[in-house]
Amino acid sequence: MIRVHDLRFAWPGGADVLAIDALDIAAGQCVFLHGPSGCGKSTLLGLLAGVLVARAGRVELLGQDWAALSGAARDARRADHVGLVFQQFNLLPYLSVEDNVLLPCRFSRTRALRAAADAGTPALAARTLLARVGLPEPLWRRRAVALSVGQQQRVAAARALIGAPELVIADEPTSALDAPLRDEFMALLLGECRARGSTLVFVSHDERLAAQFDRRLALPELNRAASTAGAPAA
Repeated sequence: MIRVHDLRFAWPGGADVLAIDALDIAAGQCVFLHGPSGCGKSTLLGLLAGVLVARAGRVELLGQDWAALSGAARDARRADHVGLVFQQFNLLPYLSVEDNVLLPCRFSRTRALRAAADAGTPALAARTLLARVGLPEPLWRRRAVALSVGQQQRVAAARALIGAPELVIADEPTSALDAPLRDEFMALLLGECRARGSTLVFVSHDERLAAQFDRRLALPELNRAASTAGAPAA
């Protein structure tokens, strides 16, 4: 699913903040990635998703090097193959819950066709996912801004999962949740990824979660780059 080879990444005007010689992640694997604040975890996720491009080396998703694509082609490929769950969820507050979940299908015909194959139409797939993540039907037409933090997180998960993307990336998605909500969310996310065969790369400071994953990676052990003063925390 993911292959990283001789990766080097630096912010403009700075030294390398990531230097990873090799990293392979198999299809369907659920990976827990951890490390101290500022070590480059979010930067690495951005490279895996094609949001950032390496200074040197290769970062491949499904055999395609992100750096070989134009910006527009990277955006299209990301929409087709990657589901993202952000720490702050990044829901569009003026859209309804259902419309937020459907956003990947608006940007990707591939995701829309997969969602329709799952449930008949993308809209039905969105409703099925919302029910599966435990969000009651009366909330589906509400604007996302009206939901609680825990409810917004469930919407973000459904949005990432719709259309069965091959790769799901989650960046500290449980940091704002108490223990019961965190445990419910983890069961949901891991269960859905495993049921659909999606690869999951999950970043968290909470190492107690690591036992639930197939593989655990400590970024400082992979990264040969020295710490760079002034580099953005990630």
